[in-house]
Amino acid sequence: MKRVGILGGTFDPPHLGHMIIAQEVHQSLNLDEVWFIPSHIPPHKNTTKTKVEDRVNMVQLAIQGNSYFKVNTVELDRFGKSYTFDTIKALNKEHSSYMFYFIIGADMVEYLPKWHRIDQLIKLVQFVGVKRPGFSLSSTYPVIEVEVPQFDISSTFIRNRIKDNQPFSYFTPEGVMNYIKEKRLYANGTSG
Repeated sequence: MKRVGILGGTFDPPHLGHMIIAQEVHQSLNLDEVWFIPSHIPPHKNTTKTKVEDRVNMVQLAIQGNSYFKVNTVELDRFGKSYTFDTIKALNKEHSSYMFYFIIGADMVEYLPKWHRIDQLIKLVQFVGVKRPGFSLSSTYPVIEVEVPQFDISSTFIRNRIKDNQPFSYFTPEGVMNYIKEKRLYANGTSG
């Protein structure tokens, strides 16, 4: 049985925190692959700042050179709100012999009781929680805990640095940084 980790998010932009989480969970749980699944319309956030194609291109650039990391566009292909329940149901149907591990940060572990159809979702996928500063991993739901080096960085942090014309080298993979500069993404708070 293939064991696949799933890292969802807007990836607006992807950053080194995403890459470290994927690597550490891949290693700790001895997974075969980790799939990065960009969300179409995230249920927990208001909106994304860039076009879908830019977010997919940035994820492709971020994972370049790592044969264990893949991009899956199941949520983009489905359109509408990107509920995890619908995504896992679709993935289980398409890959019935795979075991999926849904990777979430501690902030989302605390939010689990509010997830769409959580009582059904918890039967379809194994959740994996990684620590984030200021959040707890305790939950009434079964969540595997994986130690990940604490790295307090977010896409919002990077977008704000770009908007304020601050350097953002070393917060995101070099290919992503070059893409952002080339496409002038996030400058003046627009998608460029």
